[in-house]
Amino acid sequence: MRPVVVQVSIDRPAAEVFAYLDEVENNTAWLRGMRSCTWTTPPPRGVGSRYDQVAAFIGKEIRTSFEVTAREPGRMVTITSLEGSSFPLTVTRLVEPTGPASCRVTETVESDPSGFYRIGAPLLRLMVRRNIARDYRTLKRLLESAPTG
Repeated sequence: MRPVVVQVSIDRPAAEVFAYLDEVENNTAWLRGMRSCTWTTPPPRGVGSRYDQVAAFIGKEIRTSFEVTAREPGRMVTITSLEGSSFPLTVTRLVEPTGPASCRVTETVESDPSGFYRIGAPLLRLMVRRNIARDYRTLKRLLESAPTG
């Protein structure tokens, strides 16, 4: 499946937005359908760190284990699902400042669906794009309404 790319501007400093995104336990607050996210490796977080998540997607429970495969603290993180996960997936989140108290977040999702998901790849891509855009609107509302730190 071709990569899905979604961007959102957030009126918060880039460092704050990245810190929020970097803590996977926050995922349940802004990612619809996310049931749990838990680090399975001890801090500090970096390349090689892993976490497990449970989510619902298209009426199915999706269990995924991720590993951080690239990371530029305060700017970018890439996570890749591990073998045995429900769905092969690589997600890159890039946070770029656009001013002293604003930033742009770009999420790129790459996947190589198989079975049922391969047959429905064009529709799946549209659903993924729609869901990511909705989730980032939620993140924007959440972070912009939070008191400044």
